[in-house]
Amino acid sequence: GMQSSLMAGADQPDDYSQGAAALAAAQAGRATAGHYDEWSGLTASQCSAASERPAPAAHWRQFFADLGPAGWTELAAKAARVQQRVRDDGATYNVYAQGGPGERPWPLELLPFVLQAPEWALIEQGVLQRARLMAATLSDLYGPQTLLRDALLPASLVFAHPHYSRPAHGLWPVGGAGLAIAAFDLARRPEGGFCVLAQRLQAPSGLGYLLENRLIIGPQFVDQFAQLRVQRLAGAFRSLLDGLMRASPAGARSRVVLLTPGPFNETYFEQVFLARYLGVTLVEGSDLTVRGKRLYLKTLHGLEQVHVVLRRVDDEFLDPLELRPDSQLGVPGLLQALRAGEVVMANAPGAGVLESPGLTAFWPGVADRLLGQRLLLPASTSWWCGEASVWKSQRDRLADFVVAPTFPDSAFGPTVVAHLGLAERAALSARIDADPARYTLLQRVRPGETPVWQGGLVQGDLQNPVQGPVQRSVHGHLQPRAAVLRVFALADGAGGWRVLPGALTRVASEASDTVRAGHDPWLSMQHGSASVDTWVVTGGAVDETTLLPKPLTADDLRDSHRSVSSRAAESLFWVGRYTERAENAVRLTRLVLESLHGGSPSVLRFLGELAVFHGLVDAKVPSPVKSPRVFERALLHGLHADADQPGAGHSLYSVHNLRQCAQSLRDRLSTEHWQLINDVGQHLDLHPLSAFDAAGAQAGDMLEALSRTAAHLAAITGAQADGMIRDDGWRLLSVGRQLERLDTLSHALALGFEHRVQETDDGFLLLLGLFDSLITYRARFQARREALPLLHLLVMDTDNPRSLAWVARTLRDRLRKLARHDAAWAEAVTQDLPMPETWPLATLAQADGQGQSQTQSQGNGQSQGQSQSQHAALVSALRQCSQSARRLSDDIGRRLFAHVEAPDRTVWQ
Repeated sequence: GMQSSLMAGADQPDDYSQGAAALAAAQAGRATAGHYDEWSGLTASQCSAASERPAPAAHWRQFFADLGPAGWTELAAKAARVQQRVRDDGATYNVYAQGGPGERPWPLELLPFVLQAPEWALIEQGVLQRARLMAATLSDLYGPQTLLRDALLPASLVFAHPHYSRPAHGLWPVGGAGLAIAAFDLARRPEGGFCVLAQRLQAPSGLGYLLENRLIIGPQFVDQFAQLRVQRLAGAFRSLLDGLMRASPAGARSRVVLLTPGPFNETYFEQVFLARYLGVTLVEGSDLTVRGKRLYLKTLHGLEQVHVVLRRVDDEFLDPLELRPDSQLGVPGLLQALRAGEVVMANAPGAGVLESPGLTAFWPGVADRLLGQRLLLPASTSWWCGEASVWKSQRDRLADFVVAPTFPDSAFGPTVVAHLGLAERAALSARIDADPARYTLLQRVRPGETPVWQGGLVQGDLQNPVQGPVQRSVHGHLQPRAAVLRVFALADGAGGWRVLPGALTRVASEASDTVRAGHDPWLSMQHGSASVDTWVVTGGAVDETTLLPKPLTADDLRDSHRSVSSRAAESLFWVGRYTERAENAVRLTRLVLESLHGGSPSVLRFLGELAVFHGLVDAKVPSPVKSPRVFERALLHGLHADADQPGAGHSLYSVHNLRQCAQSLRDRLSTEHWQLINDVGQHLDLHPLSAFDAAGAQAGDMLEALSRTAAHLAAITGAQADGMIRDDGWRLLSVGRQLERLDTLSHALALGFEHRVQETDDGFLLLLGLFDSLITYRARFQARREALPLLHLLVMDTDNPRSLAWVARTLRDRLRKLARHDAAWAEAVTQDLPMPETWPLATLAQADGQGQSQTQSQGNGQSQGQSQSQHAALVSALRQCSQSARRLSDDIGRRLFAHVEAPDRTVWQ
């Protein structure tokens, strides 16, 4: 409609561009009363005085004019591309709610938040001043404590704060060198200008999401980005890295790691993303160890010293020796290494105490003492109730405030008192009377509102600058949303600071009327807020700094390799094992369901014992020989069990563990590989298996579901075999897979020959099915049912990737190449591995001639009272094969993951 009307003026490009801007202006909603309007640049009072819809500010007019002829109508396609990019990148935010954690896509809106150069200059100066103030305050609190002695900060608040860290004394030198990253939440005031809502100093989040926003939104508006002269971000990150290197004992040769709490942290994606962008190693606490007051990264090739730690783990979890003793996220002895000066941490422990909103009213006095300056950025008004006179004077005005906890981890969150009934207000007043220090009164904040593009069909009279008013339908409109900015100050390592020219800007959700009315000083991603990219317009030159490293030389590439941490190595090892285990479990379940009705007794006994061994059914379930229907129901019920429980069906449990291991490897797996693993877990949990009611599930339905699952697992195997680089990480994944295969198949074949299943047609085919070798056998040996060709294919054929000979040889070769740095150890531990291709097959295939086996079937399907097997030597060799795989697994764990030697069990007399 509007597009076709405007096409009449296609020979007037300037008018056409103005038409696109006019269309945007016509579809922009008015800001909520009492809020600054970022769209028009008008204060709350100016907006209320305007009788007509305010015109857009100059930068927004230019933004939409630069969209070009089809600019407005293309916004829907751009928004779709943004959401697709979020999904392609796997950008998520983990939401913790009742029922457990869950991932949701990172909520990113299309239009940026734009800051002009003059207003950014004021923000930059104010944030720099606040960063210097925070650093100086921490040096004093963990040093001479003059602020406490002179009552410029209340000692009762500081010492009572759970993030005041007594072990941190001595870690904060004069000059505040322990503070490298400081974040400040800012909101536009109704009459213009910004105020500080809060500071985040312990382990500030948001840098990774800020980068993701820019990398997604920037390409959608290339012309606007260039025309508005938006400042780039890389220079600030380069300054941060250079500063940390400058403060490190190893200088430019420093090894830098990013310490994460792990994949269950709500911002794990951004930690992975930030580590990739900065080119540092993502580690968990179990990856690190302290030896001789130095911090080391445990890798497959030994210990590598770490000099700089960017951390996202909270203070109390950093060191279980000196802080929280039950922490599994930190590193024992880490604080000792910090005190020794062998490692630099951003930020040092103890900074979280300054995040308390109860300190807000004291900052002007502290700034005057430490800096001799007045604060450039005011803070939102707050009153700490721990001062008796304050609470007494404000008690009758309680309904005017938001009541917030003074300390973190309190049993309550921010409460808008005006929303409470009279009885609830009285109860809240009584609670504050009982313990006033726990409560802080915050002034209601009405953040400025920025335009957010919303898709949809809008009817109205639109003013066309070429042809006049027209009645048309337009897809999309602009909706004002409350916005809060998180601005980051980054230390340069030489006593100075640099403000990152951008921000993580959060906007209220469409349904968040409370926030839009200004009743909540925070916009929480946990409660449905979204995010927008933040553009800082520069009046000078655009910083062209890049984080791309200098060009590599041939010598640099000759011996280059990517270090694999021991934790990542162990996860890769178990990804291989759980992938193989899940495939085997699905295959076994299908074979059991297909054989239960009509299988020979020896086959049913064999399957019953194998199902119990692999956890598909409980050992108390009657044998399938005795009661095949009961056994089938138990098997189907196991597939409906909670996948988190070890007693669940083996397929579910293996896939659940596969997903957990893969989740901690998001920085190493391709997006497609991770999506395959994530999808198969969801399919098992939701679609094919759990969709069937356990009481009414049919074996046929389950077989169809298991077939789809098997196909999905085959795709995961393909991604591992064909989509991963052949580095040490992949070799370890392959070693784990071959270990699992060697153990599982040798045990199954030994058990099958013990039960003599190869003597029946269905048993013969069953063994081939377990080895996934039925098609190959038929192509080579047609309808023969002989033990010799069977064992040749399953045991000795080095062209068959499921034969024991191929598996053992591959396992030996890959482990030796993996552990080439410790060749003697690799040679020693692989000596125990069998070499089935050298076994005397003709001898092993012959029956012992010692009579028939005498099997008494028990209720649980296991064989009791069995005489010597007809293939005792074969079974013995296969059992040894299985045991050697398990011993090798233990050796790998000790040497490559835990970095300890085997226990010395020598008994001295």
